Amino acid sequence: MRSQIVLVALVGSIVELSLAAPSAPPARNGEREEMSGVLGNIEVDINHIDDLTGQSTGTDIFSNLLNDFKLIKAVAAPNDIFAARRQLSDILLAKPRNIVQAASELVAAGLTADNVESAVNFLEGALDGENSENNVNPGLHFGAVYPQEGREDAPYDLSEARLRGAIHIPPTFRYGASGAPQPVILVPGTGNTGYITFEGNYIKLLTGSDIADPVWLNIPGFLNDDVQTNAEYVAYAINYISRISNNREVAVVTWSQGGVDAQWALKYWPSTRDKVTDVVAFSPDYKGTINANFAETPETPLPPAYLQQEYYSNLVRALRSNGGDSAYVPTTTIYSGFFDEIVEPQQGQNASAYLFDARDVGVTNNEVQAICPGQPAGSFYSHEGTLYNPIGYALLVDALQHDGPGRVSRVDAKLETLCGDYLTPGLDLADFLVTENTLLVAAVTLLLNPHKATVEPAIKAYAEY
Repeated sequence: MRSQIVLVALVGSIVELSLAAPSAPPARNGEREEMSGVLGNIEVDINHIDDLTGQSTGTDIFSNLLNDFKLIKAVAAPNDIFAARRQLSDILLAKPRNIVQAASELVAAGLTADNVESAVNFLEGALDGENSENNVNPGLHFGAVYPQEGREDAPYDLSEARLRGAIHIPPTFRYGASGAPQPVILVPGTGNTGYITFEGNYIKLLTGSDIADPVWLNIPGFLNDDVQTNAEYVAYAINYISRISNNREVAVVTWSQGGVDAQWALKYWPSTRDKVTDVVAFSPDYKGTINANFAETPETPLPPAYLQQEYYSNLVRALRSNGGDSAYVPTTTIYSGFFDEIVEPQQGQNASAYLFDARDVGVTNNEVQAICPGQPAGSFYSHEGTLYNPIGYALLVDALQHDGPGRVSRVDAKLETLCGDYLTPGLDLADFLVTENTLLVAAVTLLLNPHKATVEPAIKAYAEY
């Protein structure tokens, strides 16, 4: 049963949302009717996908859905963050059937920075600059961190050039120089690059700060492919960034699947553990999610990572076996019980984000609604919304500034101020929209993914224990 404090938080959040500023003026009737028709077509397309049970393709049906999806455009725009929050909660609390339907409604409401067609055009092109997965980074002599940093490390399937190329090191990075803040590796979630995930939040908040010195991963395939392969990029990045940063310890900040990738890397590449002071995981799904299925049927063809993140999938069972449900390094989890549209359950100790501490390394599990019941920072937050939550930011800073995980008890003196904000100070409505873009991008890359299947990838031989 949910605790009383969380029930108070939810009631307070609902009341607080009802008092939010009014939304932007309604769209013209013709525009609204046009978008209503397109949204209806998307519903029909999804029904057709339901009929694909047991099949491994369905290319034409997914193509039709993508074509209709590209017709979605904004017919409204929020005036301020209060209106945006209310519109977001109205859409997601109605529980759209899947990520494409949710993204369609967000775009139509003006809650994303881009429209669908521009996102598709961008993602179908060659990614470069901050989104590049082919970065040219400083070399190391063979054997420094590859093919193995430690004798107990799992083998890499990928080449070192491929692993290193996914790390984007911005020109602001100081390579562990004396007086520089701690290096931090930002790991994105399913369907996204590191830059798209963190552009509107932690790249902005940390770059040039005295808190952390960020780099990020742009993992090929947008993390839609095998989670075990995605984790190789994290394992390599930890050892590599530490090595090129004067052997300084790093921190790892993750969102969504990134938390699973980091936990997998720490479990099966034990050489990484003494290189990491902290993992700070936003909306992780260590148990998977009951919302992983795209449509009504459990056998809809999906990208491999979606299948692997089903609730207690084979991948999840392998991860959690033999102590993998407990942290390997100090870990701070931040998650939203009201309402993560992607990961459920996400409430209390039953939350998929909840990690144990059998090794006594230090773990705190932080549901934002329980920390700030009935207040803006404890109100409605989406799966991606934890990235702009002020409690999450305060806990990240606290974790990096102290031994062990971030603790609410140490930020208690600031809690009244923190709970009174909806966005982390330094972020604004534009950053909110950029962060909500992650849902749109994930929907597009799901539809574009060429490797849809109905059975999750086999567990690697090294992980069969």
